[in-house]
Amino acid sequence: MLETLAIHWNADPVIFTLGAFEIRWYSLLFISGFILGWFIFKWFFKREGISEKLLDPLLYTLLIGTIVGARLGHCLFYEHTYYLGSAQGFLEIFMPWKGGLASHGGTLFLFFAMLWFARHYGRKNDFDFLWLLDHLAIAVSFAAMFIRLGNLFNSEIYGHATDLPWGFVFERRGEVEAKHPTQLYEALSYAILGLVLLFLYVRRTKGLYRGSYIGIFFIVLFGMRFIIEFVKENQVGFEEGMALNMGQLLSIPFILLGIAILIYSYKKKLPVEAVHPQKQKAAPTHYAKSLNR
Repeated sequence: MLETLAIHWNADPVIFTLGAFEIRWYSLLFISGFILGWFIFKWFFKREGISEKLLDPLLYTLLIGTIVGARLGHCLFYEHTYYLGSAQGFLEIFMPWKGGLASHGGTLFLFFAMLWFARHYGRKNDFDFLWLLDHLAIAVSFAAMFIRLGNLFNSEIYGHATDLPWGFVFERRGEVEAKHPTQLYEALSYAILGLVLLFLYVRRTKGLYRGSYIGIFFIVLFGMRFIIEFVKENQVGFEEGMALNMGQLLSIPFILLGIAILIYSYKKKLPVEAVHPQKQKAAPTHYAKSLNR
């Protein structure tokens, strides 16, 4: 091992403490993703003529959907034996502050939360479910980056041993050899994905239709997640001996869904941006007609 070139990581996950109350890096970064998403959507709405009054209900829906989905995803996909095996475990499902959030569960639950939001608000504001998912894909890419940086500060979800010079020795976990900083691998890939999607949105690249962004998002984000899992340590014991771990198995349906959405997008060829019905123009008066003669 090239330990002299490794990065010894011993960051305190707690920023500061006020009595029994802790402010942690993970919480700060988690909330930062939603704050950035709020400003991104404010720009989307202004650019496309959508009422900014929808920003707050959208934020609340995203927060609830993400936290509930990510918590249930962790409890049911990774540690169902514990959480469903006793009354104490079941009660802890409702205690997300005890740790344990899964991105696949958050994504799945957000899908249904946005379906509700689009049906409740979309028809009156000239957008649909697919439009909402397209724009959400850009904001979520950056939010996912923040969450993985939070995992880094928690010294969790890292990779196998490596002799690469950017390996991290996670001292708070009792590690003595360098490991792949898979949190940074994912954070970087998500940031690049968000920037690419944002570039495509700003430039409105010819040939992209409604559904293109979310299709690309699912394929790239979960494709990268699938690849990075090969160098990531297993999260739970039952993954030992499996050809593919749980993170990879859960990524495959999302990749296939992304391909299906892209096919649908290019068949329907709906415009990427919101389309507002043109208001009926008032018939010109005789005076107005005379001015045009």
